[in-house]
Amino acid sequence: MPDAAQVLIAAILIGTGATLVMDVWTIVRRRILGVPALDYALVGRWLGWMMRGRLRHHPIAASPPVRGERVIGWIAHYVTGIVFAAILLALWGLDWAREPTIGPALMVGIGSVAAPFLLMQPAMGAAIAASHTPRPNQARIHSLVTHAVFGLGLYVTGCAIAMVSGSIR
Repeated sequence: MPDAAQVLIAAILIGTGATLVMDVWTIVRRRILGVPALDYALVGRWLGWMMRGRLRHHPIAASPPVRGERVIGWIAHYVTGIVFAAILLALWGLDWAREPTIGPALMVGIGSVAAPFLLMQPAMGAAIAASHTPRPNQARIHSLVTHAVFGLGLYVTGCAIAMVSGSIR
């Protein structure tokens, strides 16, 4: 199989698995700490309005709903995880997927927090790094931890896939 196809398959599997790990963490965090999860319908709303030319909202929850916003948001959430897995593989190559190490996975996972801090939160009315939220430091810490968990998910999923594919060969 050509490298491009292998990278694509690995990115889909690793990114989906890492995003699932992040979602499990979000459920645990909500149940144990009472921290509400991000409503991916709002992400879908933001993307839906973006396609219509509106990039910023004050806040996104006050903007009118978009048809199918919850599905759009959840699909975007998983596609984003796959994109970050592809970035990991683009930087460290398929060798990382064959023998995953935690450092690159955590770098990409924690680095991925730049997307909400610098793009999504400002566009959705929360300003850079959630500075216009009621508890910005708490929001930042939760985002950093969640994205670190995503990085851990990249590593764990990469290890699981490497084990399975190694036993198949």
